[in-house]
Amino acid sequence: MALSVCYSSFLSYLLLFVLLSHEASSISHHHHHELKSIHFTLFQHETINKTAYLIVNGVAGPAISQTTTPFGTLYVFQDPLTLKANSNSKIVGTAEGTSITSSLNGLQSISIAKITLMMNHYKGSISVVGGTHNTKPSNHPVVGGTGDFLFVQGYVTSSPVDLSGITVTYKIQFHLYWPPYAIPSHPK
Repeated sequence: MALSVCYSSFLSYLLLFVLLSHEASSISHHHHHELKSIHFTLFQHETINKTAYLIVNGVAGPAISQTTTPFGTLYVFQDPLTLKANSNSKIVGTAEGTSITSSLNGLQSISIAKITLMMNHYKGSISVVGGTHNTKPSNHPVVGGTGDFLFVQGYVTSSPVDLSGITVTYKIQFHLYWPPYAIPSHPK
C-alpha cells in the first residue's frame, strides 16, 4: 500500500514537472521577436538668458564661458529642437531640463532632460539622464517616455556643433527601440 502511494505521488510530480517544463519552453519561444527601432538626428539650440539660465553659480573652478561653468553650478534650459543645424529651420520639439556642473574643471555635468517631439509620425516625450561633457559627444540613456514613446528604450547622443556666440548648437542623435510588447501607435 505504501509503495502504491509513493508511486502515485511520483507519477503526480512527474506529470506536474512535464506540464511545467512544456509551459516554460513555450514561453521562451516568445522572446525571439525583432525590436522596432528608429534612428534620427535633430539639433538643439541653446541661447544664454533666452532659453537657458544660470540659477545657482558654482563655488570653485573656471569662470563661466561657452564651455565651462564653476563646480556646483545649477543651470536650466528649455531649448528648441530643429531638423537642421540652422536655428531658423523647422522646430519639431523642445528639450527642457537641468544640469549641475559635476567636475572641478567645469567641463562635465549631470543632466536630466525631457525631450518633447512633435514629428510627422511620432508625438510624445522621451526622458533622459546622464553625464554630459561640454566639448565632447555624450551618451544619455533613455529612462522613460510618453505618447508614442511609451516603454521606449535606447540612448541619445549629444555632440557640440557650434560653441561660439550667444547661441550654442548641439547635434542630438536618437537611437530608440521598442520591446515587442510596446509597439508605437504610429509605426513608420
